[in-house]
Amino acid sequence: MKRSWLLLRFLPISGLVALLSGCGVKGVSALIPMGKEAREQAWLMYLSLGIMVIVILVVASIYFYVLIRFHKRKGQEDYIPKQTEGNKILEIVWTVIPILLLCIIAVPTVKQTFAQSDTDVPKSQKKDVLQVDVTAHQFWWDFKYPDQKIETAQDVVVPVGKTVIFKITSADVVHSFWVPALGGKIDANPGQTTKLKLTPENEGVYRGRCAELCGSSHALMYFNVKVVSQSEFDQWVDGMKKGPEAPATASAQEGQELFKQNCMSCHAVGKEGGPVAPNLTDFADRKMIAGTLDHNKENLIKWITNPDAVKPGANMPARGMNKNLTDEQIQKIADYLFTLSVK
Repeated sequence: MKRSWLLLRFLPISGLVALLSGCGVKGVSALIPMGKEAREQAWLMYLSLGIMVIVILVVASIYFYVLIRFHKRKGQEDYIPKQTEGNKILEIVWTVIPILLLCIIAVPTVKQTFAQSDTDVPKSQKKDVLQVDVTAHQFWWDFKYPDQKIETAQDVVVPVGKTVIFKITSADVVHSFWVPALGGKIDANPGQTTKLKLTPENEGVYRGRCAELCGSSHALMYFNVKVVSQSEFDQWVDGMKKGPEAPATASAQEGQELFKQNCMSCHAVGKEGGPVAPNLTDFADRKMIAGTLDHNKENLIKWITNPDAVKPGANMPARGMNKNLTDEQIQKIADYLFTLSVK
């Protein structure tokens, strides 16, 4: 019984350890920085944490020293120790030390805040900077490359080692653009443009998310940042400009026609289609469906059949614009969408 009680006492601690073990996953955590800005921000976090740990250790040491050194002993029940009031030296010390510690934290923090907020690029350096225009929607992300004249959604592709200036706005409510592994977050406000500078230093796929409560599917409003080599980025841009090749199979060809009839008033493929919903030019090359499902045909069919069941509050109508697509037709549209590759 006693052993069981001890085990129960350790359960909350074990649960906390298990929970915190998921806080440092590569590609999704600010604690494992994969970009210049994220690395600078992580350094500030570790600096602050280190100072706080030192303060805790000093205070705890003094506390336990006093507790042991001056605890009441036998025969001292009626003993009253010498009363001391005021000590200028101690008062100066415990006033000056916190001020110094705050300065140690504040100076680099202010410096980095201004440096990372500076998104104005001199003309001589514009060729070394990539601009991406971001528009947040409930509950998806649109990405435009004004210099390259291409557009995509959900997955944004950038070259490694290059500074990227994200110009961010919202089409509806307040959202927040955040890629933890690459840098801090910034609000996406309707009718206003904000800027965020990120410089990825390692190739890979990094998860981004909305960090501002924006509706029923806020928690599912993910996107991916694909960091690739410069040559791979150039190939991707060329592929996006050319567009995907025509579907080869009969099922995919029928799916293309069904897509044009039922989906193209909202979605675009290449230069054709509407601007209301995510651009699907490179759909087959993406990592997720609707930012939350694994990228396979089964999940795509599930999404087309009933989007609201996957993302509550999604504006996409179930079973196409006219809401009358059969299961067979949805299968053919899925076959077509998985041919949309620019690689």
